[in-house]
Amino acid sequence: MYPTASKSSAVGESALEMSAAQAGMALGCAYSSSAEFDAALIADRRAAGVYGPRRYRQRMVTAAAVVAALATISLILGAD
Repeated sequence: MYPTASKSSAVGESALEMSAAQAGMALGCAYSSSAEFDAALIADRRAAGVYGPRRYRQRMVTAAAVVAALATISLILGAD
């Protein structure tokens, strides 16, 4: 009535145990929190150029132009 254990079922059990062991190893994570994972992900994406170049130079040039324009206006208005 009941099937007897055979060599194929023993092989199946060892394959199942090996799969379970491999699945258990896959659960380990190198990051201790989601914030650490997100920071590493963003750093990798920035290194790959996903977010594009940083705009610091453009901001500095704009700020310098505004300061120069204000200095010019103050000199013009102060000359009167």
